[in-house]
Amino acid sequence: MLKEYYTVKGEAVHEIDIQKSRFIAHVKRAESEEEALHFIASVKKKHRDANHNCSAYMIGEQNLIQKAADDGEPAGTAGVPMLEVLKKKDLKDTAVVVTRYFGGIKLGAGGLIRAYSKAASEGINACGIVKRTLTAIFHVKLDYTWLGKVENALHHSPYEIKEIRYLAQVELDIYVKEGEQHAFETWISDLTNGQADVAEGEKLYLETDVAR
Repeated sequence: MLKEYYTVKGEAVHEIDIQKSRFIAHVKRAESEEEALHFIASVKKKHRDANHNCSAYMIGEQNLIQKAADDGEPAGTAGVPMLEVLKKKDLKDTAVVVTRYFGGIKLGAGGLIRAYSKAASEGINACGIVKRTLTAIFHVKLDYTWLGKVENALHHSPYEIKEIRYLAQVELDIYVKEGEQHAFETWISDLTNGQADVAEGEKLYLETDVAR
């Protein structure tokens, strides 16, 4: 599993007009090729009357699945430029479809490349980009006498409190980034003079919004 990577926030639709043609960008997170293909098919069905529904997607930790389709536009003027936008923004698990309703003015190869690139880029920005960071949840149990000190230290640390439960002892669930587990265990032990009961739990990805 990657320690961190970038992808789109969810799903969005964004439209621009260029030389009387409508370019409608549809953007969605897709964590498998099957999901990407289903998304593309759904857009094509919705816009079956459009002149073109061009698409691009990148799937997988190492971007092993990369596909682009021009859907009737001149070869290399739509799908590939959209795929290049995904690469430039360093996005994984992302699918983009740009629907074009022709407005009567031909754009030429260069104009098409710029138009599809612009539509894809603006669509992605409208959707929003997140950084997904692999994180471990640590379960910490300690006596109430340590709570104030530990809470204060956590608020000034790189670690984040997920939940606090007030039981016979205080139980805290704390987010710790992948690769920092040993440092955290040392930190909490030093902070509590070894009085905390610490156990590493499940791992998950935390998402934070980024501007890119």
